[in-house]
Amino acid sequence: MIVPRYYEDLSVLHENTMPPRAYYMPASKRMDDLTEHREKSDRLQLLNGNWKFRYFESIYDVKESFYETDYDVSDFDEMRVPGIWQMEGYDMHQYTNIRYPFPFDPPYVPQDIPCGAYVHTFFYQSEKTAPKAYLNFEGVDSCFYVWLNGKYVGYSQISHAVSEFDVTSFLKDGENIIAVLVLKWCDGSYLEDQDKFRMSGIFRDVYILKRPERAVCDYRITTEVSKEVARIKLDIQFYQPIHLNIRVEDKNGAVVSQGTIEKDGIIEFEIFCPVFWNTENPYLYTVILESKYEVIVDAVALRTIEIYDKVIYFNGEKIKFRGVNRHDSEPETGVVGAKQIKTDMILMKQHNFNAIRSSHYPNAPYFYQMCDKYGFIVIDEADIEAHGPFMLYRKEDTDYNRFSRWNEKIADDPAWEQSILDRVQRMIQRDKNRFCIVMWSMGNESAYGCNFEKALEWTKTFDPARLTQYESARYRNYNVTYQYHNLDLYSRMYPALEEIEEYLEKDGSKPFLLVEYCHSMGNGPGDFEDYFQMIQSDDRICGGFVWEWCDHAIAHGKTENGTPMYYYGGDHGESIHDGNFCVDGLVYPDRTPHTGLLEYKNVYRPARVVSYDLDSGELILHNYMDFDDLKDYVEISYEVTQDGLIISKGKLPAFSVAPHQEGKTKLELSIPGNGKVYLKLIYRLKKSAALLEKNHVLGFDEIQLSGSHLKTRQAEQWLNRIAEGTEIQVKEKDTQIEIKAADFVYIIDKRTALFEQIQFAGRNYLKRPMELNIWRAPTDNDMYMKEVWKKAHYHEAYTRAYDIEVCQNRNGVEILAYSAIVAATVQKIMDVKIKWIVDASGKVSSEFTVLKDGEFPELPRFGLRLFLDKSMENACYYGMGPQESYRDKHRAASHGLYRSKVCDLHEDYIRPQENGSHYDCDYLELSGSQYGIAAVAKKSFSFNASHYTQEELERAAHNYELCAADSTILCLDYALNGIGSNSCGPVVLEKYRFDETEFQFGLTLVPFVKGTK
Repeated sequence: MIVPRYYEDLSVLHENTMPPRAYYMPASKRMDDLTEHREKSDRLQLLNGNWKFRYFESIYDVKESFYETDYDVSDFDEMRVPGIWQMEGYDMHQYTNIRYPFPFDPPYVPQDIPCGAYVHTFFYQSEKTAPKAYLNFEGVDSCFYVWLNGKYVGYSQISHAVSEFDVTSFLKDGENIIAVLVLKWCDGSYLEDQDKFRMSGIFRDVYILKRPERAVCDYRITTEVSKEVARIKLDIQFYQPIHLNIRVEDKNGAVVSQGTIEKDGIIEFEIFCPVFWNTENPYLYTVILESKYEVIVDAVALRTIEIYDKVIYFNGEKIKFRGVNRHDSEPETGVVGAKQIKTDMILMKQHNFNAIRSSHYPNAPYFYQMCDKYGFIVIDEADIEAHGPFMLYRKEDTDYNRFSRWNEKIADDPAWEQSILDRVQRMIQRDKNRFCIVMWSMGNESAYGCNFEKALEWTKTFDPARLTQYESARYRNYNVTYQYHNLDLYSRMYPALEEIEEYLEKDGSKPFLLVEYCHSMGNGPGDFEDYFQMIQSDDRICGGFVWEWCDHAIAHGKTENGTPMYYYGGDHGESIHDGNFCVDGLVYPDRTPHTGLLEYKNVYRPARVVSYDLDSGELILHNYMDFDDLKDYVEISYEVTQDGLIISKGKLPAFSVAPHQEGKTKLELSIPGNGKVYLKLIYRLKKSAALLEKNHVLGFDEIQLSGSHLKTRQAEQWLNRIAEGTEIQVKEKDTQIEIKAADFVYIIDKRTALFEQIQFAGRNYLKRPMELNIWRAPTDNDMYMKEVWKKAHYHEAYTRAYDIEVCQNRNGVEILAYSAIVAATVQKIMDVKIKWIVDASGKVSSEFTVLKDGEFPELPRFGLRLFLDKSMENACYYGMGPQESYRDKHRAASHGLYRSKVCDLHEDYIRPQENGSHYDCDYLELSGSQYGIAAVAKKSFSFNASHYTQEELERAAHNYELCAADSTILCLDYALNGIGSNSCGPVVLEKYRFDETEFQFGLTLVPFVKGTK
């Protein structure tokens, strides 16, 4: 072995690294554009690019001194740096959530540790005014050894931290050779058990900083802020003292304060009438540290974060975190840079987020500069997750035993104290000057014990001005008394609403934070609105962070028809994995929004209608912004629709509504005396803002106006269609009832009491017999209910009729059937009384009276399923759209008249599942070039039209595996069970469960020929 075994030695975390310091980017002259383009600095030499690379399956295979300057690397492969070696075809991708992918035997890791040997040749030219050279690695997973020109430089671990080495004595002018050995595992991997793909390599930038000998080494910026004056303190440490001029400039470049310092110490500045930074107006002051040889430009935000009476105040105002958890994730290369970060931030701003949690490790350092610049408040989280000890084998395998003993092996073992402190301290030292960070998190899901006590104590001593958070403080040794005075918030993951209420009633001693909530896996979540209402109900609830931003998946090209192929856990042949649990974001891997992101956006719109009185025209709005008056932030327009068509529109005059307050204005409208009439208020950004363009739509409100009819005029026409036609003939056979007229032939199967043929105007509509349908392709959020439903055999249920009566009169033919939905091995699931009425025009009216056995669980759905000719591709409907909508997931949808191709109604989740339903519909028309069928009901219904059966959606593990049916499958539903977020969150709220045991469903079907309907 060519290296010492530091990788299994808890006493060696780093060798020859520089002390941790604040991140900054120096230059020889003033340069203000180094946040997202730091490569422009003439004092930074990026070493990124194609490096020579060799992969070894075991560290014991690394037998030769590849780092020697005369070592022949011509037969090495090439590897991009930054890069991930699994993305380049080496080793194997592996996604695990909780479990360690190796035996739990700390500090030891598998003996045959996979390794990557990197070698890179670069040209270096020293500078007279900047002779010092510091080699920086911003991210290497998991640990690494470094050589320069054949000489050993040092060792470091912590994947998501900066490791800096003084390499002045190792470099020479001209050609230099850097060599790095990266190990896949080390003892630090026990603290890096985050819910993500396990990826290896040099995954962030590598560069050399050229520095003067006399220069700033580190500095810390702190502020004391009031409305009248702000005091900025810089605590500066030098490598060697030098005369340093410091200026503070406002946003327009005017100098507002200045001074000089020549040795280690503190210098203070005063700013009168300061402008505060906030998420809506991220105003930054510029600080310039200028010496004879070097200039550092930084930004200062003036803001406060405090807790009074269990409530968080930001700049003296109560605030709610509209937050999201964000992993670094990129599907093609695995490398996340400033461009990807900015794309994410633009989308977050567009969808009304104001906060980010860096789950579950520090991001690249410029991420926080971008948050300062663009206006996001941040929870910065240490690179610590020791979830694996929760999964250790226990003779008594109970939740209590697991939770109560979780902390024994790491959190409460003093052997890990320095490792945990090191990770917390390096995060804080690096990011201490970023004012977007309002809260330090000790890590994630690692239980609690003496080591986190020490970390919290150090944090609060070093930085008492920021808040602290650590959700796993709940999981501890109950025989030990811990001190929680260094922990500022009580944070929880995925609590039920009842649990939040219980905490507020019985304890409430700290502000309550939803550090993770509304698990956004697949079709979901369905409970944004309910958590919003809970968050707004009590000032002690400071908001939350949705789990999570992006689907993690690995791109593997595209199918022949252009569908991206994304792999998740288990798709790369790994035996230990957690499936598609990583596909749990608000956006797809390519950042296309999920419908869940649209739902979040409108739930967290900047304003809401409190009330509207049509008679007086009084409109009352509540401003949910934290800092801006509505008159300054949004322009409000309105539309009045009748049956989905706009009949009037306009703009409201600007009127003042202070943050968190209500305000009134007048909106006088006259509405027609028929049809379904809605008022829609649309909130557009009034001004250009950080990452947002003027007129960007921030959300909307929708109100059904009083006096509006319950049904659209088109629905009434379909329901009241006059029965014009010839005489109806009825023939009964052993198993069939044939209903025949000049324009149609309908056949009902007497064994099911359902139609097996609908022939209209010479066209056969049904490709297979009609079905009563209680099943749906389980969503990710159905993962636990799926087993309950399958135990009830809902997925195998079918309809049988017991008795069927035919009555013919002058209005048509009436069929009354007594039937049931049954399944093998279980008792009858439900009795269904079915009434069909067929009139002379071919219109079919139905009524289903259902009595469900109360022993059975809530239903996935209840309705009709029709397999229609595939040519019926055109959908026109009045209901909630244009995106999918469900009983608990429809706040982003609005009532309207929508037209779509059936193929466009499909939401293409990476793991196929129930999707594309539309809620609260009056009617649907589905048609081909000539023929169509309308579905309409007196009470609203849901529909789903697709080319994929629910069986196919359940069968396929990936969207690119789906095989389209030769039919258009139409589901017409009385109801569906709620969506919820139970893949990780609580069960679906009772009010959204489809647990009725008695109900009635009426529906009318009208086949038509275009031009005659």
